[in-house]
Amino acid sequence: MSYAPAAAAQEAPAPAAAQAAESSELRGPRTYRIAELLFVLIAVAISAAAYVLVGLGTSDSVPADVYEYTFWLAGLGIGLHIVTWWRAKYADPVLVPIAVLLNGLGLAMIFRLDIAADKHQADSQMIWMTLGCILAAAVVIVMRDHRILRRWIYLSGLAAIVLLLLPLVPGLGTTVHGAKIWISVGPFSFQPGEVAKLLLAVFFAGYLVNYRDQLALAGKKVLGLRLPRLRDTGPIAIAWLASVGILVFQRDLGTSLLFFGLFVAMLYIATGVKSWIALGTLLFAGGSYVAYLLFDHVQQRVDGWLHALDPEVFNRQAGGSYQLVQGLFGMANGGLMGTGFGEGRPQTVPFANSDFIFASLGEEMGLVGLFAILALYLIFFERGMKTALMLRDGFGTLLAAGLSFTFAWQTFIVVGGVTRVIPLTGLTTPFLAAGGSSLVANWIIVGLLLRMSDNARRPVAEIPTGVLPVLRDEDDSPRRRARRSSAAEAPAASTAGSASAGPAGADAPVAADSAAGAYHSGATGEFSDEDLARASGPDDDDAWRVAGSARPSRAAAAPQAEGGPAARAGHPEDEAPTSALPQHGAQAASPGVPPRPQEAPLGDPEEAATTARPAVRSRNRMGGEDQ
Repeated sequence: MSYAPAAAAQEAPAPAAAQAAESSELRGPRTYRIAELLFVLIAVAISAAAYVLVGLGTSDSVPADVYEYTFWLAGLGIGLHIVTWWRAKYADPVLVPIAVLLNGLGLAMIFRLDIAADKHQADSQMIWMTLGCILAAAVVIVMRDHRILRRWIYLSGLAAIVLLLLPLVPGLGTTVHGAKIWISVGPFSFQPGEVAKLLLAVFFAGYLVNYRDQLALAGKKVLGLRLPRLRDTGPIAIAWLASVGILVFQRDLGTSLLFFGLFVAMLYIATGVKSWIALGTLLFAGGSYVAYLLFDHVQQRVDGWLHALDPEVFNRQAGGSYQLVQGLFGMANGGLMGTGFGEGRPQTVPFANSDFIFASLGEEMGLVGLFAILALYLIFFERGMKTALMLRDGFGTLLAAGLSFTFAWQTFIVVGGVTRVIPLTGLTTPFLAAGGSSLVANWIIVGLLLRMSDNARRPVAEIPTGVLPVLRDEDDSPRRRARRSSAAEAPAASTAGSASAGPAGADAPVAADSAAGAYHSGATGEFSDEDLARASGPDDDDAWRVAGSARPSRAAAAPQAEGGPAARAGHPEDEAPTSALPQHGAQAASPGVPPRPQEAPLGDPEEAATTARPAVRSRNRMGGEDQ
């Protein structure tokens, strides 16, 4: 009859399974870096295939620089992958491959349009892509914690305002097709609004995380909708005035809609109040209608949208619908599967490589190709929002959600304008369209999302390594280890001293004071200044409570020898002998023990506060209270 051995044999695997589960938890989540590398290689292969198809479709030959193009694109993607593996190994593995694939498809289409127009804009686009990847890698390397951006939220807001006002400066801003959104410095031109959107996202995230409690308070209920309090509508009023000012003075509907939509979306994410969305929509619609009544350029955009097929509007020289209609016919010519790279005529559409690159891709890749591109944008947006949900701080959540929404909202504005869902704007399609400022700004967004996704997915056990600061183990600091060792060695040393001095009992209080002096000194000379800097240093009672033992008193630290305090407990006249208590101005005379601080008289509270440890109730870090 077997009982204990069989039971032990059956229960033996349980500790092993528990140990395996514990080791799995210690290892943390999977990093998926190998999967990211495979996705990057697939993205490079698809981009290189599109580049080859362009050459075969236009000239029936493979482009001569296909190997240089492929190796350069692979170098950028793999280089950013290595940096991510090195500095942010828990980052999202999908962001970099999607960005590389979208950028590669855009380069292939720009190269196809360069062949038709005899230009070389694809080379400059590759240079801008290289700069964007370098900046994204710099963000991942330099910025170890995204919360550092919270220190400069108001500076970011001020810089964004300055950048938005630069195109209005005479001699610096330039007007391109009626919109004043560019600045020119020598042979270089730059669109400051692309950088301003990043700074505004940082400012909105920092501002809303500080004041979201006030903005979340509900006011009166009107027509079944709970409106915010009137005193809390100041921020949205300022954002609305700024967006209307951009629409009026810079004549750019896209930038105005982008910034105001970003603020309203982040405001809703921060507060959860749906009335902010309704109020923001009504404000922007009302401002746009007033601008339509007052300004001609707004009327031309709306007429080109509503009456695109009207011959008068189609043939209008300025503000007509020729570009919009040509793009629509080009996508219709592509049909379901497209004409193939190099087989269509996207060059007939004005600005086919920038504003209307989505229509150009629709003609040669068809409806299936456009849906695939939109799916990539959707996955990118989803991964960014998932990062926002996983982050442990409110600022990071708002910032990741704001950047992801900016990316998706800009895509909707561009695609909606090209497909005639909303009026046409001057924004560019992220990663696809030609334009250095937009491409660099989007790659910086990738770098920020990589850093924040790494902080979101990184296990808590690895956070003290430098990614995010948390409280260290209070029971394992060098100072407390030294105190525990000193407290453990003090009774032995006191016993040895009393044995050598004899049973006089007069040295016992001195030994007690020596032990207490060693306890207070903490043996600080036995470890380095770096260890002292890492120690949190709460009060002594907390250290002993965390260690799970009571703080030794002087009487407990004194040797229990004949003539000691414990031996004389029955003699009331000996409860407080003058030789056992430290006198004011006296110092401990034990060799090798640091002198204890002098105790101030009771009549001098300031000196007592600086020299003696106050006997007050303090609260420790574990949430308890000293008794």
